[in-house]
Amino acid sequence: MIAPRPKTAGPGALRTRLVLEAPVEDPDAAGGVTRSFAPVGSLWAAVTRLSGGEAWTADREAQALSWRIEIRFRAGIDAGMRLRRGTRLLEIESVADPDGRRRRLVIDAREIAP
Repeated sequence: MIAPRPKTAGPGALRTRLVLEAPVEDPDAAGGVTRSFAPVGSLWAAVTRLSGGEAWTADREAQALSWRIEIRFRAGIDAGMRLRRGTRLLEIESVADPDGRRRRLVIDAREIAP
């Protein structure tokens, strides 16, 4: 029996523009580091909401949303980076090349909104 091919988003589904951001650590005066994010590039994506719920962050309750994002293959994307969608920030939790053919990436991300 032949295994079914994974569903892929067609070209028209990649209609959301996202900005990819990577962490940058700068030394501070106290001997530690200050983490910020710098834009690395922009990309087109198919964005699907998976679930929503509540999360505690910085001693307060916030809304947590899970997203599945599909993009054309791009090397160098990993957990710890984030995607910006306007004013919304999506923290990348995992990145997978589902069929190993370097044609697309499936990204699971989490958005924490106040």
